[in-house]
Order: sequence, then structure tokens, then C-alpha cells
Amino acid sequence: MDINYELYKVFYHVAKTLSFSEAASVLFISQSAVSQSVKVLERRLGQTLFVRSTKRVTLTKEGEMLFKHIEPAINLISKGENQLVNARSSGGMQLRIAASDTICRYYLVPYLNQFHKTFPEVHIKVMNGTSLNCAELLSENAVDFIVANSPNPALNNSMQIETLREFSDVFVANPAYFNYNGEELSFEQLSSLPILMLDKHSTTSEYLHEQFLSHSVELAPAIELSSNDLLIDLAAIGLGIAFVPDFCVEGKIGENLYKIQTKDRLPKRKLVLAYDSTLPISEPTDYFMKLLLKKN
Repeated sequence: MDINYELYKVFYHVAKTLSFSEAASVLFISQSAVSQSVKVLERRLGQTLFVRSTKRVTLTKEGEMLFKHIEPAINLISKGENQLVNARSSGGMQLRIAASDTICRYYLVPYLNQFHKTFPEVHIKVMNGTSLNCAELLSENAVDFIVANSPNPALNNSMQIETLREFSDVFVANPAYFNYNGEELSFEQLSSLPILMLDKHSTTSEYLHEQFLSHSVELAPAIELSSNDLLIDLAAIGLGIAFVPDFCVEGKIGENLYKIQTKDRLPKRKLVLAYDSTLPISEPTDYFMKLLLKKN
């Protein structure tokens, strides 16, 4: 059946917004043109796709069935267009990565260095955000792949996910202000102390709150920030007890900082590589991902 792609695109936007006027606005065409395109598509398919009323538009069963197939097709075309536009705007090949500041600093720098030596002509674009934000960027095809913390509710089954390494989270403090060396503190004891942690929009924050709740303890942090490095600095001057990944304090444990032991053991978390396996992967991107996986 020979049906113009533009008809399916109009159908997609009407089905997505359930509004002829909103679809017209997105497509920069008149509402009458949208209505006419839908009528043409319905006539060619021999099916009614929408139930129209004065107040709203709804999909018929046939319309819902078609939308389930059209939506991933439209998204795939959009992703391909975005890749071409991004490559053109960068003057050629580029590597697009999303990761948190912490993961970039403490994990990715050596790999970026090796990659740049191998592909000096490739433009590297690193987008910073929480692991939750990074997963959203991947869903929107704004990046080629991400390196993020797991568990992560924003990672979904449409993504190919590979484990890079496991890590533990630790509580660190200045012994001159919080001297519990040799003791093991319970979550209940910790809840009465000033806890310094990442803000609520991070996977780390969600993880720690869940751990406290699993022990029937409510956590009310004294300070919430977006930087693990700043949390460590504040702990070192005695403002509280910082909760950070263990790889952030390697080489920093000393006179002004020590690890507090806990009675309740925290489950380990993972650093993962996630990408969209349905899209073609450029040679530089493939090289970088293999570099991460090979060394881990």
C-alpha cells in the first residue's frame, strides 16, 4: 500500500497530542490541513482512526493499534536525523557522552585521554548531569551512550546495559568533630547526626533514603548538594558526615577524614554503560565503549 510518510507523521502527532490544533502547531500547518490528511489516511486504510467530538479527540481501537507501530518508527527516523544534524554541526564525527561530574572526574578521564590520542580529530562532547538526567538524555538520543549509577529507575528495557564495575558507598567524617573510630553505627544513630549528601534528584539520594526506610528509619539530611567533592570538603572541616561513593575518597583518608563503620551493611551499587542498540554505532563510539568494557 503506497501511503505518503507525511500522512503517517500527521497521524502520529494527532495521536500523541489527541488534538488537531496542537498537531497543527507542531507541524506548522493549518488545522484544516491536519484534518484533511487524517481523512485521506483513513480512506486509504479503510479504517476510522479517531473518534471526533466537539470537546476532544480519542483513538479508536484501530487507531491505537496503528499508533503502537507508528510511534517507534517515527522516533527511529527522528533519531537518525538528529545523528546526521549533530555530525554536520560538529564538522564531522563526534563522540557524545553523558555522565555525572563525579563519574567524569573519578572514572572517565583516563579513558577520554586514551581515546583522544587514538582519535584526535573526533570532537568529544561530554554532557554532565545526574544519572537520572543522563538516562533521559539517552532516551532523547541527545548522546551516544551514558555511564551512570545503578540501580537507576530511569534506565529501561529499550537500553542495552553493561556493568563496568561495582562500588560501595561510605560515610566519612573528621574525627576531631565526629569520633566514632572503632564503633559501628546503626542507621538510627546516623539519623541523629548531620548527614551531608547529594540532593534528592540523584540516584545516590534515592538509594540512601531507601536504605534508611528499609530499616524503618527516616532520613533528614542536614545539607544536600550537587557535588560529591564539596560534600567531602565540608566533612573535612567538620560540618557533618558525608555519604559518598568509595572511589571519591581514595587517597583522601587521613588526619582530617576517616570512614565510619556501619552495623547495617549497604548493598553495593554499579557503574553501568548504557546505549541504544537499535541505532548504528560510529567507529569512534564503538572504540570508546569497547575500551570501557575491555578494561573492566
